[in-house]
Amino acid sequence: MPIRPQYELFTDGACTGNPGPGGWAFILRAVSEGTGEEFEHSGGEARTTNNRMELMAVIAGLQALPSPSEVVLHADSQYVTRGLSEWLDGWKRKGWRTTSGPVKNVDLWKTLDGLRTTHAIRPVWVQGHANHPENTRCDRLAVEASRRFAGD
Repeated sequence: MPIRPQYELFTDGACTGNPGPGGWAFILRAVSEGTGEEFEHSGGEARTTNNRMELMAVIAGLQALPSPSEVVLHADSQYVTRGLSEWLDGWKRKGWRTTSGPVKNVDLWKTLDGLRTTHAIRPVWVQGHANHPENTRCDRLAVEASRRFAGD
């Protein structure tokens, strides 16, 4: 089996109000080539939630990968990290339901589920607002993106 490219993906989402204008951002860093080359991107929506923006950051970052890859995902959202590592398979088995009802943001979780069939994703939770350089950068980009959508 060929060796897949390896990346680090740093993500964050932000929302002013919940729901309200929101933004997401990611930094994608190549690891396997040894170049440390980085790519960053952000976007947002006029009316959304923080959890949707957290998921969108991950989805956008994974969709930016040029080929099937191994990805260490760094996120300050336990909703994202635990969703990927603990909850997603159970939700699927139960017809996209939790013990309290339908899975929220199911459209995004289904997209993320499809992406994890292409990429090997290892989620790592990082504490937000704790001077983690990439998390701080993603937070700033996500907040800036949410501001761009506040006037829409």
